[in-house]
Amino acid sequence: MSLEFLGKDPDSPNGGSPTIWQDTETGDLWIQGWTVQGLAARAEIGTIPDGEAVVRVPRRMLQFFPEGEQ
Repeated sequence: MSLEFLGKDPDSPNGGSPTIWQDTETGDLWIQGWTVQGLAARAEIGTIPDGEAVVRVPRRMLQFFPEGEQ
C-alpha cells in the first residue's frame, strides 16, 4: 500500500484535519475528519458497527476528491 496525499482542509486551524489520501494501488480514499458528535446526528445515522466510524468532512474539501469512475 502506498498513500498519496490529496489535500488538507485549508480552513482548519493549526493545519489539522480533515485530510484526504488515496491508495495508489486500489484507488481507495483514506479520510481523516471529525467524528460524529451529538445525540441528534447519532440518532439519524443509527448503529455504527465496531471497527467503523462516521467522519464529517466539510463541503469545501470536495476539491480534493478525485473524479469518480465513469
